[in-house]
Amino acid sequence: MADPILMPKATAVWLVDNTSLTFEQIADFCGLHPLEVRGIADGEVARDIRGADPITNGQLNREELDKAARDPKYRMQVQKSRHAELLKPQKKAPRYTPVSRRQDRPDAIAWFVRNHPEVTDAQISKLLGTTKSTIEAVRDRTHWNSANLKPVDPVTLGLVGQIELDAVVRKAADKKAKDDLKKGIVPDGPSLRPAGEVEEVQPEIVDDEDDRGDDVDLKNVFANTGSSHEDEDDED
Repeated sequence: MADPILMPKATAVWLVDNTSLTFEQIADFCGLHPLEVRGIADGEVARDIRGADPITNGQLNREELDKAARDPKYRMQVQKSRHAELLKPQKKAPRYTPVSRRQDRPDAIAWFVRNHPEVTDAQISKLLGTTKSTIEAVRDRTHWNSANLKPVDPVTLGLVGQIELDAVVRKAADKKAKDDLKKGIVPDGPSLRPAGEVEEVQPEIVDDEDDRGDDVDLKNVFANTGSSHEDEDDED
């Protein structure tokens, strides 16, 4: 069998429907078992899979297909697919730091040592493009320029971006918090509490009282009203 192909079952479906190749030829090309290819031909396997043309996606050329059609014993060779090349993961190149800024890296290392000790040497080395020996020298103050080192934010120095720096610091902080919980260390200071632990706040009930602070006596009100009418009749 040749190199593995993309979408083997979909390719087998297309070859079964559009060629006269034997089950063994299709199985060898697609990396399947001949019985599985027979099941595809009988409609028992890959019933809902749409066929994929291996010639269109660059995994097979017409000459190979014609040779296999003429000779049942011929085994087709997989071509390098342009789609497979695009899907291949690209290895990230090492971080390049301009020569003019390389002298600023010890200052950035000192900033990490002072402000974010939870960030590991490996993370600092990868982020700044430096070595672990340099980081240890800055931390132990054995660096040749220790007297002149000043902790400076690497973003200010132009060595990294703010988003990238925040991601590294957040990842290191989360890891430290998990390690502390495993060791039984409770973080100091206020923190967010789970929703289930939050006490339910009862609404405060405010009594609607008269601004004068006393209840109104209806009898006195009507009594005063009646007396005022009697006074007006006497005057008439």
